[in-house]
Amino acid sequence: MLEFNPVSFRPNLDQVRTGLAALMLCAPLTCFAGGDVYAYTSGDGGIHLSNVPDDPRYSVLELPSTPAAATPPPAPASEESAGPKSNRRYAALVEQAAERYGIEAALLHAVIAVESAYNPQARSIRGAAGLMQLMPETARRYGVADIFDPAENLRAGAQYLRHLLRLFDNDLRLALAAYNAGEAAVIKYGRRIPPYRETAAYVPLVVGNYQKNRLSM
Repeated sequence: MLEFNPVSFRPNLDQVRTGLAALMLCAPLTCFAGGDVYAYTSGDGGIHLSNVPDDPRYSVLELPSTPAAATPPPAPASEESAGPKSNRRYAALVEQAAERYGIEAALLHAVIAVESAYNPQARSIRGAAGLMQLMPETARRYGVADIFDPAENLRAGAQYLRHLLRLFDNDLRLALAAYNAGEAAVIKYGRRIPPYRETAAYVPLVVGNYQKNRLSM
C-alpha cells in the first residue's frame, strides 16, 4: 500500500491526478501496474492514495488520459523483396517516364523498389498507393484517374520527383526526403532532411539502390 499524507502541503485532487499522470509518462508506477489508484481526502485536508481500498472512504482516482506512445512508421520495403521479374515487367514504363520527365530510370527503379517493391496494388496505412506510393493529393495534383494503374502512377510519381529535384536545386537527398516526408517538412527544417526515423532510413536506402542500379543498367 502507498499512503501520501503530507503535513505541510495540501494539494487538491486535480493536482494529484495531474502529477500522477505526468509521473506515469516518465516512469511506470510499478506499485499500481495493472490496477486502479484509490484516493480520499481526510478531514484535515490530507490526501491518501492507495492501490488497496481498505477504507470505505476510498474511491477510484480517475487520471487524465495520457498520449499513446508514438507508433514507429512502417519500414520501407527492401530491395530484396522486389524480384527481377517485377523489375522487368515495368521496365518499359519506367523507361518511358524517365525519358519523358528527364529522370534517370535507375532512380525511378530505386524509388519503386523501396516504396512498393514493384507491387502496383500496394497501399500504406497513411493512404499512399501504387508503384510509387502516391498520396491522394499528389495523384490529384498530377491528374491521376486511377492511382493503381501502373502507367498513371509512374507518370505522376516521375513528375513529382522532377518537381522536388528542381525545388531543392537537384539535391537528391533532399528531394528523396521530401518524397517521403513531404516538401513542407524539408522546408520547415531549414531545407535539411527532417529528423524522422523513417525518412532517415529511407533516403540512404533509395540512394544505395540508385547507385547499384546505375552500375547494373
